This record gives sequence, structure tokens and C-alpha cells, in this order.
Amino acid sequence: MKKVYEIRFSGSGGQGIITAGMVLGEAASVFDGKYVVQTQSYGPEARGGACKTELMIADERVSYPKPELADILLVMSQASYDKYIDEVKEDAWVIVDSSTVKYKPARGVFPVPITKLAEEVVGNKVVANVVAMGVLSSLTNIVSYEALERSLLNRIPRGTEEMNKKALKLGKTLEFKDNV
Repeated sequence: MKKVYEIRFSGSGGQGIITAGMVLGEAASVFDGKYVVQTQSYGPEARGGACKTELMIADERVSYPKPELADILLVMSQASYDKYIDEVKEDAWVIVDSSTVKYKPARGVFPVPITKLAEEVVGNKVVANVVAMGVLSSLTNIVSYEALERSLLNRIPRGTEEMNKKALKLGKTLEFKDNV
């Protein structure tokens, strides 16, 4: 793993962006033993307003808590794509929910119909954020799949375990080609 990964998840309120960041942060810190700083922000609207969560994940202490240019960007709304697409490093991974976002093909851009897959394959679009975490796990080695699953199962409502595990596995088992 490189020294520090700067990560930004963004979308609209109600898409589980903040929860995804919390799950990833807990997986990396509690279960994989990495250093993590996680921040979040969202608009005054609970649902539909802009939101983001940012993480710094490292093998040693993090000295600055806010990403400047992201190594990983997950965008699940058009507004978040438009706002953050230029705030990534040259070799960044950009995961785009192609079922909700019109994007420009480029090196490192991975379009995945995240929301559509959650709805059609898992049966509920509310787990789109979990599919996205599976995609992140498939593309990177930032956090182990086992840690991600443990953290996820710690944070979801009882009775939704199987649906969430199915969503995470779906994202993990997708195959990707760089978009160039």
C-alpha cells in the first residue's frame, strides 16, 4: 500500500454515502489495523442534498485530515461528478455510477451502473452504496474484503444482513476494464 490514500465518496443525501465512508473507515482501522481519518459533510436537506465523506487511510499516522486531490473518487450523482471530477490525481480511480451520472470517458474512470445493479440484481436500490464498496474492494487493495464485510455487518439494521452481503459480493465480483 502506498503511504496515504486520499478518498472522496460523493452523491446525494439518502444514497448512503456517509454510511459507506464510515464502513470503509472502520474496516480499515479496526479490522485491518490502518490509520484512518474520516470527515463528512452534507447540505441542510436530509434527502436529495449534496453530501460527501472523505477519508485518509494510511499505514502510519495521518498528519493532514483532508484530501486535497483524491486517489479514489466515488460519484453517485451528476452534481458530485461535476463538482469533484477535476479534484483527482492523475493516476486516480474514479468509480462512476453510470446509471445516474453522465461522465467523460478517461483513463482511470470505471463506469458501473451501481444503482441499477442494486435494484435489478439485489432487489433494492437502497444498497447501491454497498455495491459501490464491493466495487472499491475489487479495484483496490486499500482494505480487505473480509474487513469490509465485518464492518458492514456491524452497521446495518438487523434483518438486512443477507441483502447487504449479496450487494457487497456483487460489487466485488464485477469485472472492470479501464475506460480508455
